[in-house]
Amino acid sequence: MAAQEVESKELQKYEAHYSEKGLGEKVLKYAKTAGKEVVYKVFQLWFVLQKPEVPTKVKAVIMGTLGYFIAPLDLIPDVAAGVGYTDDASVIAFALVYASMYIDDEVNAKAQQKVDSIFGN
Repeated sequence: MAAQEVESKELQKYEAHYSEKGLGEKVLKYAKTAGKEVVYKVFQLWFVLQKPEVPTKVKAVIMGTLGYFIAPLDLIPDVAAGVGYTDDASVIAFALVYASMYIDDEVNAKAQQKVDSIFGN
């Protein structure tokens, strides 16, 4: 089994933690701590998830990734100063590569608009 498939299956374990409400609460509560870049990438994934043409397998990886981001307990606790979102960022980067063919200008613009609404221009 390829490394990408193994990581994909691991992420799917976190799919149960994903919810739109949970994502919104996590982003609003920890946006400043996580930083603009992480929040932007989270919204890129979220907007790809909304696209009807995205295959179920890709959506499952995205939901697992966002569930991992939302989960209160992960490899490195999010409240750990300086490194708390390092593991989240790695998982998000994997999912972005996995979903890259569905990230278009519209997804990027919507993600940037959401980031701007949270952080300001």
